[in-house]
Amino acid sequence: MTTWKDFLVNTSAEAEQQFDRLKNRLFGRLDKNKPYRIVYYRGFGSPTAVWLKGRVLRERDLSTPSDNDTFWQNLLATYQRFESDEVPGVTVRVEAFDQSHTTVTDEEGYFEVTINPPNDLPPGRAWFPVRYSLEGITQPTTGEPVFKDGHLMVSPTYSQFGIISDIDDTVLVTGATSLLQTARLTFLGNAYTRLPFAGVAAFYRALQSGPVTTLFNPLYFVSSSPWNLYDLLIDFFRIQGIPKGPILLRDLGFDPSLLSSQSHHTHKLAMIRKVLDVNPQLPFVLIGDSGQQDPEIYAQVVRDNPGRIKAIYIRDVSTEDRRDEAVRELIQTTSAFDVPMLLVADTVEAAEHAATLGLIDPDTIPEIRADRQADKE
Repeated sequence: MTTWKDFLVNTSAEAEQQFDRLKNRLFGRLDKNKPYRIVYYRGFGSPTAVWLKGRVLRERDLSTPSDNDTFWQNLLATYQRFESDEVPGVTVRVEAFDQSHTTVTDEEGYFEVTINPPNDLPPGRAWFPVRYSLEGITQPTTGEPVFKDGHLMVSPTYSQFGIISDIDDTVLVTGATSLLQTARLTFLGNAYTRLPFAGVAAFYRALQSGPVTTLFNPLYFVSSSPWNLYDLLIDFFRIQGIPKGPILLRDLGFDPSLLSSQSHHTHKLAMIRKVLDVNPQLPFVLIGDSGQQDPEIYAQVVRDNPGRIKAIYIRDVSTEDRRDEAVRELIQTTSAFDVPMLLVADTVEAAEHAATLGLIDPDTIPEIRADRQADKE
């Protein structure tokens, strides 16, 4: 039986599609000189498969943020991120590993492709170049070809494990349990004004290096935030010294599955499964927070992937005893699979436990403590 909520969602989705079609027809008349822009999201994979995703828009590059940006500059940048003019139905050529592949953008301008790297990848290397270009399209004012150079990550065969981390209230202070606080930080701040959780950068560097500092353990970030915030997160991680890794966000559209009460759970679980699928040889460490559904999602990952998860660290950001009790029940669930899930007060507590499991070098603990103190100050 169709409910009023289903009717509202389906009607909204159809209205969005009709609006996009009308907007695309008007492009040819009103915005003929607007430049094409390829936005690529860091690809990732293993020696057996690599997943690549991006988007084609018509807009100018956003200006580089600074710590002196005003309220109005931040608000304008946010408007430009969300008022995107997507380009559907264009062919994108992807060149990597001396191979060439083509794909076509969907109605929202997104494209994705999975490729198989060659068998002779150079050992000791994790990042590889990739070029995206539009076929049969040039920039309207200059006639130049439209392309974008980027990088993709292939987890080396010597990696000991991978790390999958939430972003909101795990790495980045967002106040995700408060809609007003989240909106204020998202719409009125920039990469310089956003704050990290204390000690995160040093802890993630230690995990990426592993117990032997010559190793490279791949790091992945998964969030239910929209792809429109991708550039902000890239700048934030760079400014804070957080190790580079793929960032997996989601489309902000009127998709019925995205507006349901399970949207957060469904999206993050699907992205985590994708990471695990393209890295079948790796076990993983999972990091999240207690504010939303990370403990529930991670417990499901443990059940679905026995033997693949080494440890789970949940930052305690909730203030309700009932929520803490629910997390403690999930801790018992994962312990039945011999997977420790810790509800931790801060990064140092997680790092000390990780050292006992041989996930990080114990000598990095003082650096993590110092990083935590510096971030607090």
